[in-house]
Amino acid sequence: MAYWIKVKYERKYYLVDLDRISVFAVAPNGRITFWLPDSSIPIIMNRQANVDDYQQILQYINQISSHSLMGNWVKIFYDRNEYVIDLNRISSFCYYSQNKVSFWLPDSSREIIITQQGDPESYSKIVNFILRKTGYSF
Repeated sequence: MAYWIKVKYERKYYLVDLDRISVFAVAPNGRITFWLPDSSIPIIMNRQANVDDYQQILQYINQISSHSLMGNWVKIFYDRNEYVIDLNRISSFCYYSQNKVSFWLPDSSREIIITQQGDPESYSKIVNFILRKTGYSF
């Protein structure tokens, strides 16, 4: 089911299906970033620029992260941001010998590297997802 919103960003209007967004990044200052599907164009929202659009997106993020079926949406704290990621849309994972897992965010060129020592909860979520989804373990 589509969840369309109209967003004003940099003097343009975008119609965006939030159900097609695979990653939201929330910075400590409250700024929300997401990448348009099938492109690498980031949309960066803050409270001051457009309160209504910002509130709709924040509400959507809270909804998907708290009601995720099978735990496919996960929250990961990485590089001072909170990422809310749909792991179903990640198409490759890389394992390093020192208990590190990495993957690239869809529609962006950003690599996320999670270590067992640095973030055991996120590491466990990702490794369990990989096993459940692919049948492979690292």
